[in-house]
Amino acid sequence: MRTRRLLTLTAFTLIAGTAASLPALAADAHHHHHGDSHASAPTLHLNAGRQWATDAPLRQSMAGINQAMAKALPAIHHDRFGDADYDALAAAISRHVAHAVEHCKLAPEADAQLHLVIAELLAGAEAMEGKAATPRHDGAVRVLQALKAYQKYFRHPGFKASGACGGR
Repeated sequence: MRTRRLLTLTAFTLIAGTAASLPALAADAHHHHHGDSHASAPTLHLNAGRQWATDAPLRQSMAGINQAMAKALPAIHHDRFGDADYDALAAAISRHVAHAVEHCKLAPEADAQLHLVIAELLAGAEAMEGKAATPRHDGAVRVLQALKAYQKYFRHPGFKASGACGGR
C-alpha cells in the first residue's frame, strides 16, 4: 500500500505538470489506477450528502498546507512574494502532500476523492515553481481553490480554507 501511494504521488506530480484542468488530471489518474475505459472524468462529490471522513495524518498535512498559504497570502496580495518565496511555498506544499499520501489511510472511495484534491495541490505547486505556462501567482490561486474544495468535501473539524488571492 505504501509503495502504491508513493507511485500515486509520482504519477500525480507528472500528470499535474502537463494537464491544464482538474477533470483532465482526474481522468488520467482514474484511468491509471483502475483501468477504466469510460470517457467521463470523476468529479468531487459528497459521500451520500455528507463529507468524506479524514484521518489524523491527512488533517495534519492539510492544516500545514493551509497555514503555509495563510502566512504567504499577505505578501502575495501585495506583490512582495518573489520567485524564491514561491519555490519555498511549493516545496512545503509538496512535502505536506507527500506526508498525506504516505501516511493517511482512507476508505477507497474517500481516497479516490482525495486524489482529485491532491492533483490540484500538486498542479498549483508546480505552477508556483514556474513549471507551468501560467504565472506563479495562479499556482497559489489553484492551491487555495483545492483547499476550499477540501473544506467542502472532507470532514475536518475547525478547518477554514485560507482566503482567496485577488485577481490579476
